[in-house]
Amino acid sequence: MSKRVLIVDDAAFMRMMIKNILTEGGYEIVGEAENGIDAAKLYKELKPDLVMMDITMPEMDGIDAVKKIIEIDKDAKIVMCSAMGQQAMVLDAIQAGAKDFVVKPFKPDRVLEAVSRVLKS
Repeated sequence: MSKRVLIVDDAAFMRMMIKNILTEGGYEIVGEAENGIDAAKLYKELKPDLVMMDITMPEMDGIDAVKKIIEIDKDAKIVMCSAMGQQAMVLDAIQAGAKDFVVKPFKPDRVLEAVSRVLKS
């Protein structure tokens, strides 16, 4: 059975890019959100195996969304997506409970490697 993933990014083209990479890698995309508020709601509803989470988003950023999702499920598996130069924010996200991160622009191999590693942990 394929693992179920929730994609969270405020940019539709980024969600599409992640979706294509993961679908080709054999993962099922169960939902998409464009901010942290929707991400937390969808996490509760869909109970995905993994969340791909952008850091900078309107309304609620990825770090606060990670904290919210960890409150819902302390074992949540979350991979952060960050642009170059967001190292400090990535550290905050990891401390908040994210398990790994990938840097934009994405290299499909790196995305699949991070997802696979986090799902095995």
